[in-house]
Amino acid sequence: MSKIKVLWADDEIELLKPHILFLEQKGYTIIPVLSGDEALDALVQDSGIHVVLLDENMPGLSGLETLLRIKKIRDSIPVIMITKSEEEHLMEEAIGSKIADYLIKPVNPNQILLALKKVLDAVRLLDEKTQTDYRKTFSELGMQIQDATTISDWIKVYKDLVFWSLQLEQTSEKSMQDIWSMQLADANKAFCKYVEKQYSSWFTSTAKAPLMSHTLLKSVLVPILDQEAPVFLIVIDNLRLDQWHILQPIIAEHFMPESEGVYTSILPTATQYARNALFSGLMPGELQKKYPHYWVHDHEEAGKNQHEEILLREQLNRYGKTHKFSYHKITNLQGGKKLQDQLHNLYTNRLNVIVYNFVDMISHARTEMDVIRELAVDESAYRSLTRSWFMHSPLYDILKTLAQKSIRIMITTDHGTIRVKNPVRVTADRQASTNLRYKLGKTMEYSSKSVTECKNPSDWYLPQPFSGSRFIFACESDYLIYPNQYNYYVQHFKDTFQHGGISLEEMLIPYAVFKSRV
Repeated sequence: MSKIKVLWADDEIELLKPHILFLEQKGYTIIPVLSGDEALDALVQDSGIHVVLLDENMPGLSGLETLLRIKKIRDSIPVIMITKSEEEHLMEEAIGSKIADYLIKPVNPNQILLALKKVLDAVRLLDEKTQTDYRKTFSELGMQIQDATTISDWIKVYKDLVFWSLQLEQTSEKSMQDIWSMQLADANKAFCKYVEKQYSSWFTSTAKAPLMSHTLLKSVLVPILDQEAPVFLIVIDNLRLDQWHILQPIIAEHFMPESEGVYTSILPTATQYARNALFSGLMPGELQKKYPHYWVHDHEEAGKNQHEEILLREQLNRYGKTHKFSYHKITNLQGGKKLQDQLHNLYTNRLNVIVYNFVDMISHARTEMDVIRELAVDESAYRSLTRSWFMHSPLYDILKTLAQKSIRIMITTDHGTIRVKNPVRVTADRQASTNLRYKLGKTMEYSSKSVTECKNPSDWYLPQPFSGSRFIFACESDYLIYPNQYNYYVQHFKDTFQHGGISLEEMLIPYAVFKSRV
């Protein structure tokens, strides 16, 4: 194993030779420099430096100034600040600039050795503990997957899988992440079989029915509309539970969490079906019969989600909620900024609805644009891209503004998404749908072992545009490809994020209610 390289910047470095010799005897390689400028040069020239010891009080660039420039060069490198001063504002500024530790002069060699071990070994120890804990949990989680018989069981399984995904991505051991991926695949295989057997019973047995797209607003939003504070309903399209775990702590810095949970998206897990169900409070088959002029079939050219505001009004009226509300659909940066400028006009409404489509656009752009595909190469990178978008989005600015008012916010989504890997060949007539995770058609040929079939759409409360039309759904990480230009489309869509089918990622999705702290 190569030696740990320590860059030590101190204008009195000559007086520290005994300390340097001590550390070198312990196996460290010390790179001594006399100033902040020299430290920056050394860091640029040697990418193999592991940690920086930095004197706070140096002529020229001060320690704090050097620290800020170090972080611009290599933000992740740990910096241990050494200072003669115990002034509180200096320590606060240093800690705020992300130092790993600090020591007060005079320091002895053992203090420095312990600080180095603490900083450098923390990552290794955390890495090892995470892997050990997951190994211990692996068998237990496998049993949970095998024994899951209710949607509550599956929600717990998926929450645990998401937890370990977020933990393991912090480790350096790729093999453990590969094991997790295989366990997720096993879970999705079993979950698909569960949904295939149980889905229709959710509509005939109240005891079995989970909280779903068409019942979410009735159960969560409607009860809080009678409270005094205005409510903002924010629907972030295409948001997975793991992505929500990245965003939730950011939002919780500004709002107090009141309730949080996971609900089940209806099938197909596609915007046309799931979000129309969300706003109408009806299953698609019911919606098509009750409001045929608002429903557009897959094979028709018109927009599929053009009547959400009207459908929401109809749903609220059914529950006697005639409150004034506004509806806003944001599909680009300009729309977000425009809404941000208009927020002051919305506080007199009891309800304001914001549909934010950006996460959905990321997934589609990842399919079509090489640069986005490279930025979101896997689930971890996809989460990182989502977080980066959110932190720099008008939506985050809107939330920070709302946090200054006495309001409640409900945040949710309509469906999740899954990274697809395995093509499944399907042949169909021209009027069959084009979605990669489900197909709706009258004449389709496929391997029944490779898909979940819904031969009678009315059993699943789905529309039937033609007599004999049926749905098929992709499971696990499969995607459904027509034979025309088969090889091209197989490669074009492989490893892209899609939705419409049956998986934990697509169906088990988050909702949360927060209230402002004012």
